[in-house]
Amino acid sequence: MFAAEFEGLRALRAAGVNAPEPYRCGEDFIEMEKLRLGARPDWPALARMLAKLHENTSPRFGWGSDNWIGLSAQKNAWSDDWPGFFLSFRLEPQLNRAGLSLGFSSLEKFFKNHKPAPSLLHGDLWNGNVGFTADGPVIFDPAVYYGDREADLAMTELFGGFPAEFYGAYSALLPLHPGYAQRKHLYNLYHLLNHLNLFGAGYRAQVEATLRLLRDAF
Repeated sequence: MFAAEFEGLRALRAAGVNAPEPYRCGEDFIEMEKLRLGARPDWPALARMLAKLHENTSPRFGWGSDNWIGLSAQKNAWSDDWPGFFLSFRLEPQLNRAGLSLGFSSLEKFFKNHKPAPSLLHGDLWNGNVGFTADGPVIFDPAVYYGDREADLAMTELFGGFPAEFYGAYSALLPLHPGYAQRKHLYNLYHLLNHLNLFGAGYRAQVEATLRLLRDAF
């Protein structure tokens, strides 16, 4: 887990965004830069930084090693098929763990007119993994891989969300594509399932409501 965290932080920093510098890690520890958080939030600056992260692309989707989403293992591989990757390496492991079924075997309908580039993602981007220092915004606790940048944007809308000025600044640089309002529920199903599997039945109603919404759309 700590090796994956170390690798993810290095990937974020190599992409030109602000993240704690990792110094070293071992089997049971990671040592990283201590940051002074608590400065006044600059949400447009965070949006610009995220857009910069997403402009880092790869020829393929996925990642070269497995990592973690919170306390859950996150399997990775390289793929030319984004819908297939997201189904096989994100949704299905969580659905199986929860004893649930998606209700359809392909995600192609959600991507009929959407062909995303493989962008470098933070992977676990909610407001608890964002901070602000005197030098600007910083992101941490990554679960990095190359995927549809909409997946990061979708998660920012969970668990309290980000303010409207963040989305306005991001869209001014990288506009969202038609269909995002539907796809974001597909992407957030992954995180809701993970919370159900980690923290229990308090998330089941939200998971089931999302599944119904997606099945109705399908």
